[in-house]
Amino acid sequence: MGRMIILCILFLSSSMALTPAPYKTAKYKQILKTIRLLETTVKDKDVELLHTPENPVDGCTFTAVTCFQKGTLKLRPENSQVNSTFIQTIKILKRFSFSDPGKPCESSCESYEKKKPKEFLKSFAKLIKKVIR
Repeated sequence: MGRMIILCILFLSSSMALTPAPYKTAKYKQILKTIRLLETTVKDKDVELLHTPENPVDGCTFTAVTCFQKGTLKLRPENSQVNSTFIQTIKILKRFSFSDPGKPCESSCESYEKKKPKEFLKSFAKLIKKVIR
């Protein structure tokens, strides 16, 4: 009987340890959908160019995500009809937290090339896809 209880405890604890990975994947997939929604509503002409991290060095993903989050605050809606949806989408991306701080990176947001908002969002989506894998 004692062995059965120990086996049950081990089984439950090991299954709980595996739970966060699918949750994180689902969270990142939701962020990816949010970015894609934003791509369709963002103003891309006559706007400020944004520092766009592309292919960050391994371990610098946290810094790149932070740069993208700062950049999303500078995005503007394409027109006033999509403004409320746009604002909600920006709030979701602003609250998004990436849980892997990695190692300290030498590059800063300003070191990345500036691009138009739609290209910026495509690069953000590419980074999130990389994180999901």
